[in-house]
Amino acid sequence: MTRRRVIRRLLALVVLVVAGLAAYAFGTHTKPPVDPAWMLRGDAVVPDGAVTVRFTGTSTLLFSDGETDFLVDGWFSRFGLLRLLAGRIGPDVDAIEQGLARNGVTRLAAVLPVHSHFDHAMDAPEVARRTGAVLIGSESTANIARGWGLPEQQIRLAVDRAPIPLGRFTLRLIETDHFAFPDPEVRERALASPDIEAPLVPPVPALEYRVGRAYALYVEHPLGRFLVQGSAGFREGGFDGLEADVVFLGVGGLGTQTPEYREAYWRETVTRTGARRVIPIHWDSLTAPIEGPFVGEVRAAGLLSGGAQETLAMLRAKQTAEPGLRLSTLPRYDEVILFAPTLAPAR
Repeated sequence: MTRRRVIRRLLALVVLVVAGLAAYAFGTHTKPPVDPAWMLRGDAVVPDGAVTVRFTGTSTLLFSDGETDFLVDGWFSRFGLLRLLAGRIGPDVDAIEQGLARNGVTRLAAVLPVHSHFDHAMDAPEVARRTGAVLIGSESTANIARGWGLPEQQIRLAVDRAPIPLGRFTLRLIETDHFAFPDPEVRERALASPDIEAPLVPPVPALEYRVGRAYALYVEHPLGRFLVQGSAGFREGGFDGLEADVVFLGVGGLGTQTPEYREAYWRETVTRTGARRVIPIHWDSLTAPIEGPFVGEVRAAGLLSGGAQETLAMLRAKQTAEPGLRLSTLPRYDEVILFAPTLAPAR
């Protein structure tokens, strides 16, 4: 065998190895940082007047009491990691149509992105257009809506803590902080220059969907109170005076932070509100197909950030240490009773 042929075969082998590693890193996913035993089943029978929730991954949550429906985020599009890193993205209208249909949505009172990153606000203008909803969020979210062509009368700017009456619900968007990425370069790319200052017309690079202002959503209803914290950030004392029965707790990236950060986040979001039921959200992959089983981060992202085991360990430790604390995760699309109109035992 000639030297040239040996070199060719070695190069071919290197290419195969690199291709295999790339397929593994970009085509497979880690385990999600939640316990499978926490997963609830949908409720086949929902009594009149019950407050229910449906989950479509990340922090897309549909709430209803049978009279009024509203949606947090409303993100249904999914893109592969390479496209997110190097391509241009915009709402996938087919995915939005299918997502709304799978959730049984025809009309909405409001859609409320908790901040303006693509995985929260990108699809919201199209959701509002299709459902007649008012889109409520920051000026940056409003500029995403304007870039999509949503009429100005369907856009409402959020006012910190101001009550938003929707039927029997009263909502308040509370300014908070986004998750503080521990890596300085990632933090700079994701959170610096936070405002979208002009209408954003997609498709654009993913990082053009800047954070804007981050909010938590506090909701009161005659049957109960709940808090949605879509990103694992907090402000010291930010929820003083608020009581919640349930916290929808964003845990994305939480395991990459220090133990001190995780403890402070739990204290400020769960302990301070007195919640005895916690439903983790934003724990699934941003790049897996929206159908099929929930999975964790794509392995290439996991190699850079990791933290899934630390997040799971923290949640399990809290469950063990705090008697009466209930941890639950939600199925995709299926309606789950959050508050029943009777004194039936809590799930």
